[in-house]
Amino acid sequence: MLGTTVDWLTEGLGPEVASTDNALNAPTVSTVTPVDLGDLVPVKIAGKVKAGEFIAIEDLGDWEEPEEFLDTRDPRFPHARHLGFEVEGDSMNALKPRPIQDGDRLSALAYEDIADRYPLRDGMIVVVERTRHGGHEREWSVKQLEIYEDRMELHPRSTNPRYKPIIIKRDSLADDGVTVEIIAIVRRLVAEFNL
Repeated sequence: MLGTTVDWLTEGLGPEVASTDNALNAPTVSTVTPVDLGDLVPVKIAGKVKAGEFIAIEDLGDWEEPEEFLDTRDPRFPHARHLGFEVEGDSMNALKPRPIQDGDRLSALAYEDIADRYPLRDGMIVVVERTRHGGHEREWSVKQLEIYEDRMELHPRSTNPRYKPIIIKRDSLADDGVTVEIIAIVRRLVAEFNL
């Protein structure tokens, strides 16, 4: 139909113009070689992380199939779930050595899958879930962890002064109606450029 061969179209091999008497029956010299993805795993976008914005549970999703990207499997935790998050806002735009910007994607490990083998450490970048009103409203945000003897602090690293740290005291009797949980440990930042 096109008067050329598959090999010439796809790989630039062979003659540009196919012989009219055997173009359809000509044997191909190319082979399909499977790509070895090695230890790459698909990472589904679990949702957006946006500091300071509680969202009603019923307003959280459009229930479409989530986007995904590929990342390398962490060899220390081969069975841990990989979670992806889209960053919205400027709550981590002053993080050192590399800021997390609006539009970046984060590749993370589900903390509940590794908590028994990977203790929290000062300086970790984490995804935090805060819920209130009996779990009817939720906020996901990215923070940097600071651990003290009597408390943990989850800090935004922002040039915007409106963001404040979340302070979790080791007082089991304190209850302000808000539940805070670390749901993921960030492994990698994925930045994409609009072409």
